[in-house]
Amino acid sequence: METALGLLLLFLPILGVFGFMGYCFVYVRNHDYTGRLARIFEEKPLFIIPRGEANPNAEDVKFAGPDGSTLCGCYFKTPHTRKGVVLFGIEYGSDRWSCQSYCDPLLAAGYDVFAYEPRNQGDSTTIPNYVPLQWITRYEVLDAIAAVAYLKSRPDADPKGIGLFGVSKGANAGLAVAVRDDWVRCAVTDGAFGILTVMLPYMKHWIAIYNQSVLVHGMMPAWFYMIFARKGVRRVQRSRKVRFFHLEEVLPKWKKPWLQIHGDADSYIKPTMAKDLHKHCASFVEFWSVPKARHNQAITIAGEEYHAKVIAFLDKHLAGV
Repeated sequence: METALGLLLLFLPILGVFGFMGYCFVYVRNHDYTGRLARIFEEKPLFIIPRGEANPNAEDVKFAGPDGSTLCGCYFKTPHTRKGVVLFGIEYGSDRWSCQSYCDPLLAAGYDVFAYEPRNQGDSTTIPNYVPLQWITRYEVLDAIAAVAYLKSRPDADPKGIGLFGVSKGANAGLAVAVRDDWVRCAVTDGAFGILTVMLPYMKHWIAIYNQSVLVHGMMPAWFYMIFARKGVRRVQRSRKVRFFHLEEVLPKWKKPWLQIHGDADSYIKPTMAKDLHKHCASFVEFWSVPKARHNQAITIAGEEYHAKVIAFLDKHLAGV
């Protein structure tokens, strides 16, 4: 009798935890928080999306993408002795010519730059029934792979490899390729983010808005929120007929130099979210938080310091290879 009572007292806290988790699961499911999450996930950010003017000094490029698609890009050659080649990933909704404010200093420093447009963006092939969001899907990753393959195929391809420089969504797609292709030697990103590392903090915030009970949202562990985050992503995947790509799942294999730039005043992708992303890496990541800069505005705030840091990083990890 005493043994049975002792075992009951031993397992009672465990049963209580499982009972509480079960209650929370049923509560969240019955109130369709997953549906609310899916709707918020599909909202488009209110960004000022930059556009550029075609530059006659650039080589206007069309190259083969996946599934018979045609992708567009522009290749700028440095007027100086070439130190390396940089693949530039444009931000969500912009065009290939928007790269120039980022890349003109690189050309002056001795780097060739190639910017490209993924499908359903700019002049590249448009897929019927696909409306891109700010989150990367397999489409954007496959297009980034095609861009790297194009650079490998050029007669003037650099045998030592290339560097990646990407902004926001373009950075995310580039990282997805760079992590598994050794020809991409290093990466500079501005405003990079993962899906799950962004969703988790927002989920805690959203559920706290919809439900004031600390018992429901205040005591749920991160892994429990993650279950519903993934469930919400799967719902959006089914409705939009796409497959989203999770950087968090591949970055543990990252072992290359990475300069991660982020705006300290970014209210959309908060600096803590950006840091949570690089914590998944197996190697050190140089993180530069730009004071007073909002999302994708670090270049505007930091100016010459921004360009100097990027060039110094590439000089060390790309030109110096």
